[in-house]
Amino acid sequence: MSTSIIKPRIASIAAASVLAITLASCAGNDGPSDTAPGDDVDGTEATDDNPDDDTDSDDNADGDDNEGGELSGNLEGAGATFPNPVFQDWAFEYSGNVQPGVQINYQSIGSGGGIEQFLLQTVDFGSSERYLREEDLAEAADGRSCDAIQFPVLFGAVTIAFGDDQFEGLVLDAETIAGIYQREITNYNDPAIAELNPDMDLPDMEIIPVHRSDGSGTTSVFTTYLEDAAPNWELGSGTEVQWPAETIGGQGNEGVTAGTEQNPGGIGYVNQAYAIVNDLPTAAVVNEDGNAVQATLEATTEALEVLEIPDNFQFDILGVGGEGFPIVGANWIFAYECGYDENTAEMLKDYWTWATQDEVAIDLAMELGYAPLGEGLRPRVAEAIERINSED
Repeated sequence: MSTSIIKPRIASIAAASVLAITLASCAGNDGPSDTAPGDDVDGTEATDDNPDDDTDSDDNADGDDNEGGELSGNLEGAGATFPNPVFQDWAFEYSGNVQPGVQINYQSIGSGGGIEQFLLQTVDFGSSERYLREEDLAEAADGRSCDAIQFPVLFGAVTIAFGDDQFEGLVLDAETIAGIYQREITNYNDPAIAELNPDMDLPDMEIIPVHRSDGSGTTSVFTTYLEDAAPNWELGSGTEVQWPAETIGGQGNEGVTAGTEQNPGGIGYVNQAYAIVNDLPTAAVVNEDGNAVQATLEATTEALEVLEIPDNFQFDILGVGGEGFPIVGANWIFAYECGYDENTAEMLKDYWTWATQDEVAIDLAMELGYAPLGEGLRPRVAEAIERINSED
């Protein structure tokens, strides 16, 4: 099935949908799906290696309805920095209160690295803000001798953040953002910015654009938006583009956040959770309907209100109007239909079933500004989770 480009036209705020999730898995028979030293290799019983692990099923969680029994082992994942804040919270909650015998280790290395490690089968799950293209899926199938699985688990805004509080709420549109990152607009008092902000006293201050230096799904979301919405954008789109001189690169959302904060006049594109956690001022971005909207959970949810996600889960979110924030991306999880040992497959299924269904997981995501999957999408994602190792 071909890739879908989704262009919502929205007029009213969506009722809060349910849940946001993530990750999935990948790994070959020789990869991290093999249990770590000290783990129960056959997966039939939990071990007592964890001194804090009282794995009686009645004690698994504070009010969780997990009936998966006792599991033990390590899950290794890598990929997007976009969801890393909630991934860490989920891992802590799951290992602390749901399955104490399971440890989830996620390396926040960027979407490009997540795709690469997934295809190399060196991790149990991959994560990216860029869905797998047909050539990626073909490579995965050739390498594993079964189909890859991908599904969206989380939605979030890519905010335009500043290092200086005086720019909180500064209005920008796609053309001015494109001009800033192409170094055509280099000062905050530029006439193009002044026209959008007639009530602000703009300083004579150089703009220092900060971008991702690694292969990045956040960059893919950001540049795909600009390619669609800004007629003057000339740098193309993808996980990596050739940025002009006099811009600053940062590794991961973490690096862009740091570069934005540390450079006077800094401006960077980061996932909303990083802006929230680091208390960064953010821009109001003009959407398709001409409304200047700041990134909030409600504005992100509105951007998703009329999404019709195709069966192959390949889509971009473009043309957001109403009161929706216009720069929104999804996080995809990658897994395989074969090749995991039984214990690893059960851990993956149990973890993502918890993450996609449990109210604690939903709340943790929403507290960080991630928009949940809609109720209609949740069972489709659950079906995809059940395909993990289904061919073995």
